[in-house]
Amino acid sequence: MTVTEKIDSQSTTRQPMAYAIYPSLAGQRVLITGGGTGIGATLVDAFARQGAQVAFIDIAEQASRALVASLAAQEGIRHAPRFYPCDLTDMAALAATLAQIEQDIGPVQVLLNNAANDKRHTVDEVTPQYWDDSFAVNLRHQFFCAQAVAPGMRAAGTGVILNFGSISWYLALGNLTLYMTAKAAIEGLTRGLARDLGADGIRVNCVIPGSVRTERQMTLWYSPEAEQQILNAQCLRQRVEPEDVAALALFLASDNAGRCSGRDYFVDAGWYGA
Repeated sequence: MTVTEKIDSQSTTRQPMAYAIYPSLAGQRVLITGGGTGIGATLVDAFARQGAQVAFIDIAEQASRALVASLAAQEGIRHAPRFYPCDLTDMAALAATLAQIEQDIGPVQVLLNNAANDKRHTVDEVTPQYWDDSFAVNLRHQFFCAQAVAPGMRAAGTGVILNFGSISWYLALGNLTLYMTAKAAIEGLTRGLARDLGADGIRVNCVIPGSVRTERQMTLWYSPEAEQQILNAQCLRQRVEPEDVAALALFLASDNAGRCSGRDYFVDAGWYGA
């Protein structure tokens, strides 16, 4: 059996995800960062299918507009998602975009801080500017998006913020030092926001994906041998798909998770090492 055949036998293609329906998400105003591709696009799709009013931010304009057109044309989508082109590392542009979203749809009720960039790097090539750029795309915007939506949530006495971390720093993966540092910090950010905002009825949690089989990951980083190594290290011998992450996010955003806050929730198939 070849490596590829072994992978196929262990991570068989499954039927499309049949998401649970959460009535509390219908009509909710949901903001998703990095929603144009990968996990983010799956989040946009999943929340739109719950009947939520989804707005999303991304720099990938072509993919984002195609996603909106595709969902708008599908039967059963009550509210077509709204796309807002924005570079999240530009603080002025981000503030203006968030203000426009609130003007267009009203105060955000659910924020999913999904956007990130896991660009590989060696220790020697990191400069102060590279450091700043990495934290701008992987950490800084999560706080300032939360800060921007908090007043509306506070006024309503309820709200959900889901920050997105990563399994990477638990495993000490190579050539990802700054990315892993930012993702570790997100868990601290989650705890701090959960404590500071909890008295206002705002729940804050962290979703920690494992190795998710997105187009970007498969194109840039994974060979058949790397795929097999991941499977061998997981308790479950199936690869994590974007839909698995979306299923967890839907639950945590819903009223069914009404007493969940300040915690980390893993969706990694039990990945404990390389």
